[in-house]
Amino acid sequence: MTPDPARDAEGLIRGDLREITPYEPIAPLDVLSECSGVPVEELIKLDGNENPYGCSPRVHSALSKYLFYHIYPDPLHTELQAPLEKYVGVGREYIVAGSGSDELIDLVLRVFLEPGDKVINCVPTFGMYPFSTAVCGGVTVSVPRSDAYKVDITGVKSAVDDRTKVIFIASPNNPTGNVIPESDLMELMDTGAAIVIDEAYFEFSGKTFALLVTEYPNLIVLRSFSKWAGLGGLRAGYGILPLKIAEIIRRIKIPYNVNIAAMIAVRESLADIDYLRGNVTAIVNERERLSTRLKEQGVLTPLPSEANFILCGVARGDAREIKRELESKGIFIRYFDTPLLRNMLRISVGKPEHTDALIGALAKWEGG
Repeated sequence: MTPDPARDAEGLIRGDLREITPYEPIAPLDVLSECSGVPVEELIKLDGNENPYGCSPRVHSALSKYLFYHIYPDPLHTELQAPLEKYVGVGREYIVAGSGSDELIDLVLRVFLEPGDKVINCVPTFGMYPFSTAVCGGVTVSVPRSDAYKVDITGVKSAVDDRTKVIFIASPNNPTGNVIPESDLMELMDTGAAIVIDEAYFEFSGKTFALLVTEYPNLIVLRSFSKWAGLGGLRAGYGILPLKIAEIIRRIKIPYNVNIAAMIAVRESLADIDYLRGNVTAIVNERERLSTRLKEQGVLTPLPSEANFILCGVARGDAREIKRELESKGIFIRYFDTPLLRNMLRISVGKPEHTDALIGALAKWEGG
């Protein structure tokens, strides 16, 4: 029997996915080492906003002692409910755990989007919002931020129409490091859209809207353990959501979406808050020192940041050339060359010795 070309599996692919642009992730350590010729243990990785101090020692200990990795994890993450409730300050019924906040972005969009529905994206910002919107069949409407990278509230409200379902706001914003004022957020609550505040970096700013979720039925807050708790490799996050939305997400998520290693890591992290907050304090202090050193040197122009990274303009030299030169020395930072981030670099905050190595490597451009 001759196969029917119309029934070929390739021909059944959704048309809107055929040309989708994949999300561009950062490279892992072994790839960076191979590209630069620098051994992994000597790399200075300042391109992924990762925590240079790693996770709590309790995480290492608990993972090494656990005996039941062959058993499926609890699909309802029961043992995390009480510690998350205590940490967040809202009832557990509002909280849903996920495999990183990336999964929760996808789940939120699945809840709200029908084909052709719109998502407002305040650019420049985190690339997962338009990517996940496209995967879920939605349409991204980009509203540029101001010259100071503030959300254009008037522009966002003007962009809302009857197909708008979700508005994403990262606070602190990645890659610009600034937070949205509560007064601006309150203006958006009347749009009728679901307002998703991504607080992946909230621990470095101390500014959160999580407690408002219980008061506003269209406010969602997403958080991550990747940054402040050093669990980027284990993928753990959670959402604080209005009750009905939380209930629906629990229904549609895959049963074992958070693996047992991640659940153990979250549990132990929440039992070691003082240690992790000490690391956060060290990063915030180093962020200020890094910014001061960069200003003094004059090669890069750092923007104010309330996250664990600093976005910099280039005062001397070319961003792409600087990135390549640093890579040859085993120092990796993030390069941007988009219309709203032309010739800019984002530097994750590392340890003091990482700052010193970076400043030393940038000395080539001093006075140039």
